Amino acid sequence: MLAQSLIAWRIAGSIRRTSGGAILLRAGRKEIRIEPAPNNLPFRWMVGVDGRERGAISLLAVLRQVRAAIDPAYTPNNRVRIAVSPQVPS
Repeated sequence: MLAQSLIAWRIAGSIRRTSGGAILLRAGRKEIRIEPAPNNLPFRWMVGVDGRERGAISLLAVLRQVRAAIDPAYTPNNRVRIAVSPQVPS
């Protein structure tokens, strides 16, 4: 899935699995480490970028973190926000 995502994002990179089961992704000057989270955390995955680890609850969250780290044109703020607004008088 990561290899196909790199192709879809038009980003050159390499992906390999370590002997410990982690996935290392290299793209440009970035090295990203993806591994299963320890059982005592509420996350499924841990994503390490530039020495900082963050949890990810799903593969979608992993892909979002990876793309934000390696694609300077990516804007992760394209989310729908639902907020309470005052009632419109009828």
